[in-house]
Amino acid sequence: MTHRVETVSSAALTLEVLPDLGASVLNLRAASGRPVMRTVDPGGVETSSQCACFTLLPYSNRIRDARFTFGGRDIQLRVTTKDGLTQHGDVRNRPWQVTRVSDRHLRCEFDSRAFPDVNWPWAFTARAEYLLHGPHLDLSVTLTNADTSEMPAGLGLHPYFARRQDGEDPRLTFDAGLTYDTDERSLPTGPARPVRPEEDYRVGRAVGERRVDRVYTAWDGVARLDWEERSLILTADSVYSHLVVFTAPDGSLALETVSHATDAFNLAARGVGGVDLRTLAPGQSLAGAARVTLEGTW
Repeated sequence: MTHRVETVSSAALTLEVLPDLGASVLNLRAASGRPVMRTVDPGGVETSSQCACFTLLPYSNRIRDARFTFGGRDIQLRVTTKDGLTQHGDVRNRPWQVTRVSDRHLRCEFDSRAFPDVNWPWAFTARAEYLLHGPHLDLSVTLTNADTSEMPAGLGLHPYFARRQDGEDPRLTFDAGLTYDTDERSLPTGPARPVRPEEDYRVGRAVGERRVDRVYTAWDGVARLDWEERSLILTADSVYSHLVVFTAPDGSLALETVSHATDAFNLAARGVGGVDLRTLAPGQSLAGAARVTLEGTW
């Protein structure tokens, strides 16, 4: 399948975005051609899951049994996974409108009211902006309640970073002191607890061959990947209070900046604290930015 590609470049980076597929990032490369996010063949892309990064709106990650209660209403969404959940919102595979493009800046917008089958009972709009400057890529996301009543809300980014650089696995470092125990469907079973030594990346270490799919919180908003000659630093606004670390089957590493815990809607309804579920009044917005910075020889 052939998709429209918007390309913006700076002296340090080249970014490719697919507006018609969730405004997802197709590729992010250094000026040398070295991949920063995982390499994606545009000819083989059918869904955003195959891209280098996609946007999570109007919530992130999984919702148990695709249902929750909010404001006295029982909300039933369409199931979108084989194990009976709904996952990653409903904007990442839909077309977005390009509203601004220049050499280093791209803005795309989305209005759920243009899609009668959106898997969310409240109307909302969204904006995603990509800006290249120096060795940085800034990714900004804004979610706005366009309905007439309050709605629960969340947002996130789901980038996959290229791990192996010249055959070397990077050291991963981030300061997050809490994580969640999960069930067989990767859903939290209760509140966050202190990390155990094998889950703790406050002192950098390579992921190696271990498989990781874990949500962290009490995070300071910074994560690093360090190779011998180069580093990548991910920094995120405080709205992104949670970090999902996921070793993808293709060997890349997802570092997902998200505004709430997995299944925050149902956890909050049970009285579990610290999950950071937001509520937006009509016309109110939730926004966050993350930055990818390159250091060293790329």
